[in-house]
Amino acid sequence: MNRHQRRHGGSGGGGGGGFGGFGPDLLKQAQELQNQMMKAQAEFEAATVEASAGGGAVKVVLLGNHKVQSITIAPAVVDAEDVEMLQDLVMAAFNECIDKLEAKRTETMGPLAGGLKLPGM
Repeated sequence: MNRHQRRHGGSGGGGGGGFGGFGPDLLKQAQELQNQMMKAQAEFEAATVEASAGGGAVKVVLLGNHKVQSITIAPAVVDAEDVEMLQDLVMAAFNECIDKLEAKRTETMGPLAGGLKLPGM
């Protein structure tokens, strides 16, 4: 601390610990935002999305954490002579689920992140 700081009572930061008076409020807002984001992330990971392909012949349900909750395949589309079609239906249903999941993530987390695409968000 120099002689001017001793004479005038401290660091000269405006009484806010060097933040110009914004320190405590800014920290509180950051903590509130972090709590809101953690809550939204937990809700998102527990949410589910469902998609189907082949007119409902294949249905896939994914959790927000990208874990598969269920896959349903109608017996009518199981054909040993056309495995490729079944594979395409499963892939289409998964891809649609992933698209829905990303849209849901943007809807849930976007307002908290200010619309920014953050890594892992």
